[in-house]
Amino acid sequence: MIEANNPKLTSWIAVDNDSDFPIQNIPFGIGKPQHKSPRPLSRIGDFAIDLSVLSDYGFFDDLKIENYGVFYAPVLNDLMELGKPLWKSIRNRISEIFKEENAQLRDDKVIRKEAIIPMNEVEMMMPVEVGDYTDFYSSVEHATNVGAMFRDPDNALLPNWKHIPIGYHGRSSSIVVSGTDIHRPKGQYKLDTEEKPQFGPCRLFDFELEMAFITGSKTKLGESIDIKNAEDHIFGLVLFNDLTARDIQKWEYVPLGPFLGKNFGSVVSPWIVTLEALEPFRTDGPKQEPEVLPYLQFNGARNFDVSLEVYLQPENSDKSIVCQSNLKYLYWNMSQQLAHHTVNGCNINPGDMYASGTISGPTPDSYGSMLELSWKGTKTITLKDGSERKFVNDNDTIIMKGYAIKDGVRIGFGDCVTKVLPTL
Repeated sequence: MIEANNPKLTSWIAVDNDSDFPIQNIPFGIGKPQHKSPRPLSRIGDFAIDLSVLSDYGFFDDLKIENYGVFYAPVLNDLMELGKPLWKSIRNRISEIFKEENAQLRDDKVIRKEAIIPMNEVEMMMPVEVGDYTDFYSSVEHATNVGAMFRDPDNALLPNWKHIPIGYHGRSSSIVVSGTDIHRPKGQYKLDTEEKPQFGPCRLFDFELEMAFITGSKTKLGESIDIKNAEDHIFGLVLFNDLTARDIQKWEYVPLGPFLGKNFGSVVSPWIVTLEALEPFRTDGPKQEPEVLPYLQFNGARNFDVSLEVYLQPENSDKSIVCQSNLKYLYWNMSQQLAHHTVNGCNINPGDMYASGTISGPTPDSYGSMLELSWKGTKTITLKDGSERKFVNDNDTIIMKGYAIKDGVRIGFGDCVTKVLPTL
């Protein structure tokens, strides 16, 4: 067992029982404390931990890191480039510092005041500079639902779907951090009842419940990542809301796939939860039939049991839960996604982001998009305030949550939040 994951650990920082951030989590993010520049942080409970201050006072000196500038950078890319052995060492060291019985920092009031900051005094930023972004299509339930709606219910999956992790390259510049509002996009769409397309604001605005992993260790052009070692390149995960203009997407996607229906904004949670923190929550994924090719075959449990929730909150009203899903439903796991992504020699870099695709489960309440929840607009979802939705309205706030619970320990991602503003 990884000692930092020990469910018996407690911290000298008080943590509520329902917090996403106990001492067993130790996530990484970038935040801007009041009157200071953006910097790498971790978090326990409702307090951010300034890693640059810990570095200033020598708390990481024994780790023999060649470039201590990683603790002062405005993004986490350089820290992630250190590689997995040092990622683990940094996380373990933070865990040791904040154990209840460790007095080294606990009893030093001067350093504590500098290093520990209430979260309400921190503005969270994008944790990484995203160089490249790939969106996969890895939920068999989602792919089946979409295929049934738009093609043939009896042949919902295309012939290649169960042989390769389907994906496409998206737009990295429009990935933003939680709390960023997104304007309803405008573009071309064609109504089924009309012969010609129209131009105007998107009529079918949607969320997609996804998670994304972020790579740390880079590879060279021409090099492939063996599935056995894929997780050595994965730093951690974030929640990912892949906003979608369904009507624009439907008109444009043949023959080359998503474009303007997708690239106007995607929203991520600010804290990266490491694979090490999620280790206790490993689980088997769906059985893959037919058998995949050797380069996609793996041993052990490569899925993770992470509960996922989506809420819609109309302006000046309470939020209503509309979806309850789970990361474990993914047919294609992260190791397979990365192995396939690089099998042709595609190189990867620190900060690259790889979204899972919509994560839908087997029941209607677990469908990860309004497209599925309303079944292409044929069903109505009633919210707490009595209002009805088939897709997302202007001034609605979309809230995504993710957390895993085992042995009394809750490891969570915080919230991924965005408000939909009217078209500019």
